[in-house]
Order: sequence, then C-alpha cells, then structure tokens
Amino acid sequence: MSEQTATFWEHLDELRSVIIKSLIVFAVAAVAAFFMKEQLFDVVLAPRSSHFISYQLLGIEEEFYVSLMNVGLTEQFMTHMRVAIYAGLLLASPYVLYQLFSFIAPGLYQNEKRVATWIAISAYAMFIIGTMVDYFLIFPLTVRFLGTYQVSPDVANMLTLQSYIDTFIGMSFVMGIVFELPVVCAILGRFRVINDTLMSQYRRHAIVAILVASAIITPTTDAFTLLVVALPIWLLYELSIWIVKITNPKTKLSC
Repeated sequence: MSEQTATFWEHLDELRSVIIKSLIVFAVAAVAAFFMKEQLFDVVLAPRSSHFISYQLLGIEEEFYVSLMNVGLTEQFMTHMRVAIYAGLLLASPYVLYQLFSFIAPGLYQNEKRVATWIAISAYAMFIIGTMVDYFLIFPLTVRFLGTYQVSPDVANMLTLQSYIDTFIGMSFVMGIVFELPVVCAILGRFRVINDTLMSQYRRHAIVAILVASAIITPTTDAFTLLVVALPIWLLYELSIWIVKITNPKTKLSC
C-alpha cells in the first residue's frame, strides 16, 4: 500500500495492528516474567544482602541483611504482578519500538529514517544502561543506608515489601530517564537550541544541579554515596557536550 493512496482509515487500521501486536508481545513477556517468580525476585531482592556483588566490588565488608515483611492480604500477589509487568515492559520495548518505527517509516525521507533509527536505538540503550547503573550501584547503596539506618537501637526497622519494590521501580525509572540526557542534548543540538560552547559555559551550574539531583535521588548523609551517584550523571553531561560538538560543530549561539 503506497503512502499516496492510503486513506485515513487505512492508516488507522495499520496503527491498530501495531498496537495489538505490541500488546500481545508485552503480555507474553509479562506472563513469562510472572511464571519465573523465583528467578525474578532473586534478582530484585539481591541488593538487600551484603553478599550482593556491588558491595564486594566497592570493598564494603560490613555484614548486613535487610528483612522485609508483608502487612497486606493481597500485597505479595500485587507486588508480584507489578514487578512482572515492569519486567515485561522492559523486555517488550525493543519490539514495540520496532513496530512504531515500521508504522511511521514510510512517511519519512531516507535521512529522516536514519535519524529516527538512531534516536530510537540510542534512547532505549541509554534507558537500559541507566536502569543497570541504578540496580548495580545507586539502589544498593540506598538500600544499605536507609535499610539499616536507625535513630536509636531501641527502634527496629520493619520494612515492607511494597516500600522496597516502590523504591526499586521508582529509582530504576528515574535513572533510566536521567540517562536520556545525551540523546536529548543531541536532538537539541541538531535543532540549534544548544551548543557545546553554551554547555561548557554553564558547566559549574550543571555540577551544582547534578549534586542537588543526586541528593534527591539518594537521600543519604554519606558523602561517598552522594559522589558515587553524582559521578555518572556528571560524566553524562560531559558526554553530552562532546556529542553536541561532533553532531553540529558549526552551530554557534550567542549567550
């Protein structure tokens, strides 16, 4: 079917087909994750123990174990559902992006297709990298600090499964979004909204903003943890400057 002869309703039928295929693949991935409960929660719950690999690599030898409890009749089942849905979404995302690209590609010029492909692949890859950085670095440090923090030895921590999972999914999503910074900057650079000179001039302001954001993401009083979280975000900013420079080297903005 050519773009010239396709009607509005034919495009609508194609979009409906894309949505249905995407939902089917997402449902299959989520169901598969649901039935792999032991493997799924072995991964999700691993950071609450001092035996987690990240603590070993960081040289943290202090033994600790964060116990979780369930206080609701349906909480464990609903938590299982939520984690399976999130895992299914991550697994199905490449196929969903492919389907969406296949739908819009016929209306794009060849150079626009290349740019759209680059943006889609880069955005997904950076989101996954951000999720991995959170899982192996930021979330474990947060769990270690907040899960063992006590205002007094007389006050024991009784953490719920829901609280743990809410923090895990929330931080994973936030870090995935944060890691989209180079992709967003590259797009803005191509549209001549920003350039590397402007970003370099505001580097000190960006560092302050990064430290504030890091303090919000990991509300700890540990300077080491704060710096560990801020370092990858600062490296993302420096990477963004380099990407903007090479993708649009001739762009000059007045400040």
